[in-house]
Amino acid sequence: MAVSFFNTHLALIQAPMAGVQDFRLAAAVSNAGGLGSLPCAMLSKEQLLSELSSLTKATDKPYNLNFFCHTPASYTPPQKQQWHKLLSPYFDELNIDDTTLGMTASRQPIDADTVALIAPFKPPVVSFHFGLPASDIMQQIKSWGGKVISTATTVDEAKWLEANGADAVIAQGLEAGGHRGHFLSMDLSLQQPTAVLVEQCVRELNIAVIAAGGIATVDDVKQMYSLGAALVQVGSAYLLCQEATTSALHRDAILQQAPDSTALTTLFSGRAARGIENRVMRELGTMPQQAPAFPFASIALSALRAKSEAQGKSDFSPLWCGQKYIAREGISAAEITELLVPVDA
Repeated sequence: MAVSFFNTHLALIQAPMAGVQDFRLAAAVSNAGGLGSLPCAMLSKEQLLSELSSLTKATDKPYNLNFFCHTPASYTPPQKQQWHKLLSPYFDELNIDDTTLGMTASRQPIDADTVALIAPFKPPVVSFHFGLPASDIMQQIKSWGGKVISTATTVDEAKWLEANGADAVIAQGLEAGGHRGHFLSMDLSLQQPTAVLVEQCVRELNIAVIAAGGIATVDDVKQMYSLGAALVQVGSAYLLCQEATTSALHRDAILQQAPDSTALTTLFSGRAARGIENRVMRELGTMPQQAPAFPFASIALSALRAKSEAQGKSDFSPLWCGQKYIAREGISAAEITELLVPVDA
């Protein structure tokens, strides 16, 4: 199947997965005929330039750069105090002086400087999480021929994205691993399974719909195509592939997880994200009201994570993983891509 929308051979996108990949996974999927994605939201300007340079040397095929475009929330000393009070037993256990923890988090929305940095590369696709950036950034990306796509978790969000210039919409169902892309409402009761959301978006939109969430087999892919999705976006299926940088602790958790052991939680960043349940999720609940807004919850959790992981434990680690998962360990990203694409596609 020649997919003219992204000029790729296959109608499959590798989901950007910060923390478990670098340019090598994106290049491998692009070279295999899909659309490889590079997560950029947590990279410094220097890291972004290095990764992008390496990616464009490793593939001459289309690729996707992914950024956040959230509106930064406030984080006040009282909020920090409330959050740290909840976490104080863990600080004591791991000998962490929480007064040394700052008020600044690493996850920043895309800005004009970042666009200026990537512009010489003219990335073919730029995707966003949490809405869309300012119109001038959108126009600049489109000026070099770039396609702009973003994530919707409801039909209302999908319609908003279309009305505000998105070239395609990623319909992210409840089964998806990692962060939810919701931005119009934080009400998780509005979230729907992938198949339901895709069907609704296809019916309501005039632009391409990309299915995401719980897509683990070729039959899942066929189902999404049958519902009218132009492409599928797959992330968790690549977590154990040769090109992934998934940590040993994360890999062990994936291989040892029981069925239905993932949950949505705000503990690790302040926004809902799906991962494998671990100690902190079980003991504090998955969505404690004391958790500060995105991304400030990550400051304290990152400190706890570092100390715990140094002891060989994943008690405070974000173990992102989709609800439907099939372990495919030790094979290449190209092989996984081939496994997921129908032979008649």
